[in-house]
Amino acid sequence: MTRTLIISVRFHDGRYHGAGDWPPAPARLFQALVAAAARSRLGLDDAKREALKWLENLDVPTIAAPAALLGQPDFKMYVPNNDMDASKVGGDLRKIGKIRSAIKHIRPRLFDATVPLLYVWRFDGDESQAKCICDIANGLYQLGRGVDMSWAVGELIDAKRAEEQLSGYPGAIYRPSQGGMGLALDCPDSGSLASLETRHKANAMRFRHVKDGRKIRTEFANAPKPHFRAVAYNSPAARLLFEMRRTTAPGAPFAPWPLASAAELVRTLRDGAYAKLDPYFNGSGVVEKVLIGRNATEADKTLRIRIIPLPSIGHPHADRGIRRVLVEVPPDCPIRADDVAWGFAGLEVTAPVHDKETGEVLSSPVELVRAGDDSMLSHYGIGKNKASRVWYSVTPLALPEKAARRRIDPARLHEEAKTGRERTDEQQYACHAVIQALRHAGRREKVTGIRVQREPFYAKGERAETFAAGTRFSKHQLWHVEIEFAQPTSGPLLLGNGRYGGLGLMAPVPQVEGVLAFSIMDGLHPDAEPLQLARALRRAVMARVQAKIGAQSQLPVFFTGHEADGSTARSGDHVHMAYVPDLARQRLLLIAPHVIEHRHPFKKERDHLDTLERALADFRELRAGRTGKLKLERVDIDADADPLFAASDVWTTATPYTPTRHAKRNGRDSMNDDVLLEVQRRQLPVPLAVEGKGTDLLLQFRVAVPGPVLLGKTMHFGGGLFSCGME
Repeated sequence: MTRTLIISVRFHDGRYHGAGDWPPAPARLFQALVAAAARSRLGLDDAKREALKWLENLDVPTIAAPAALLGQPDFKMYVPNNDMDASKVGGDLRKIGKIRSAIKHIRPRLFDATVPLLYVWRFDGDESQAKCICDIANGLYQLGRGVDMSWAVGELIDAKRAEEQLSGYPGAIYRPSQGGMGLALDCPDSGSLASLETRHKANAMRFRHVKDGRKIRTEFANAPKPHFRAVAYNSPAARLLFEMRRTTAPGAPFAPWPLASAAELVRTLRDGAYAKLDPYFNGSGVVEKVLIGRNATEADKTLRIRIIPLPSIGHPHADRGIRRVLVEVPPDCPIRADDVAWGFAGLEVTAPVHDKETGEVLSSPVELVRAGDDSMLSHYGIGKNKASRVWYSVTPLALPEKAARRRIDPARLHEEAKTGRERTDEQQYACHAVIQALRHAGRREKVTGIRVQREPFYAKGERAETFAAGTRFSKHQLWHVEIEFAQPTSGPLLLGNGRYGGLGLMAPVPQVEGVLAFSIMDGLHPDAEPLQLARALRRAVMARVQAKIGAQSQLPVFFTGHEADGSTARSGDHVHMAYVPDLARQRLLLIAPHVIEHRHPFKKERDHLDTLERALADFRELRAGRTGKLKLERVDIDADADPLFAASDVWTTATPYTPTRHAKRNGRDSMNDDVLLEVQRRQLPVPLAVEGKGTDLLLQFRVAVPGPVLLGKTMHFGGGLFSCGME
């Protein structure tokens, strides 16, 4: 029977000064255990030595650690340099002055001291050695540097209870990988204890006296380094992307699969790959366990291969048909990724259809072929800089049905009714089940909002109930879900009990890079003046950015719109951001210059945006004088549905347009000329027509133009804002 040894470590303060990455490596814990074992009255006796040797020969542990942040900028410690080898000064202490002092950089990591570090080993057999390790752990007194005072507790539990404890852990889980390029942490290995004892003895004999003629000189030698092995933790999975094509038809076109039959597609591909791979593993059950999930335990979930049908998304008119399949192979999967690729390549999804009488091929077969273009993955949050805060389900999540049958707390329902977010009992506990689904999937990100419904969140989708046919789930278990995270998170994101069967696939809501939006929850004066509100927002942003970069640093033009000497930036290029009160939708917008000019951001602009994100991480209140004391909440923008950012061929002014120059008395339509010049500056196509009188205008383009459209003299304070009328 598999048992689990868990050593939980708690720190006296929520600070860790040890060198290296976070979390502390298992090798550090092993060293701390050796020190604790040798510190007792009996010292490192035979029983403890055998227990530590047993521990170093176990498989490397899983680690659970609280989220940690770097503290204040590091301080320096100047210490004597230990490098006294022959290549420097020949070990002669009299020449130590020729070696520069070493500098140790100290910068603590800050974390929640109430959340323990967990190190989890799994083993089979006798428990006597594990019990001895638990006794040793009781004597642990520090982990890291000498100032990192801590204590530990060891316990023995079964594997199922250990997985439940990890599922409910409030921090991050680090699992070891057999291969890959994850976080490298040193772990104890066979011989680690012996190497530590050798190093300890060598430290006691670092100085030796050598006779040099009539003189005796003292030489210094470094102790040998301890023996550990580096193990990659949380390595990314290998991703294999396939396309479904009619391979014998001219041009090998795509063969879309119905969205509602995603589970059936997974079964077809899974069974086909199993039939190809299993004979080469001599029926050992490995393929059955990691591909089908039969006879798999909770601990085996991290080894399982995932088959993910990818519906076509990314455009409002996409039909959501399944044309691609992503196969994820965990780094520690017992089947190599190239073997898995061979097992899926060429699989026949649909057999050819022949005429019964003539034998003529009426429909060519549909087969899996390796994809040459992986751009579709970006629509599912996969890739660099593809993180998003808001996600919605493309295929519904399968949630536990029993959650919908329990009673809800009436007080909680009453509180939600006051905030306008009332849910039924069924919806309330479906939201609770989503939180559990995130934990089971190993996603530890903080969630700020969840919405569940049966209808899809996007056009041309399918209701949740339609996916139940042919699955083990009832229609009452299936929900479309929208999740809002506190911080942007990356994909792929698969949740729910059907995540290995083609359900629970989520996609990020399309966002506009370079736009920060804050919803005004309360406090806005009914007669608020937009210009005053924009200026108050600008002052608040500049103050926060200044605090982030330091009082001695000059605020960049990107935030101020003013040069270093205080003069207005008049380079002709819009290098500073716009502060836009969108009162029609009760929100405040911060729009970067590259978004205004419809171009890619420069490197400096990306750096400024990173600073802005950090400066406004906890921006919840804006004091705007007579305009009000505003309570704010960070929101995201759906680029396809927002009237200020969606593509349209007709745009009308949402706020008054102010010309950049005074009208001339030459009989020409100077307003029209001014608008045309502004459109060209924003890198937009020339409009077919500019209609309207005064400051209310309408722009008609030949093709659909994406927003935002900000024009005129007051654009950096919300003037000249156009809307496409989509509501």
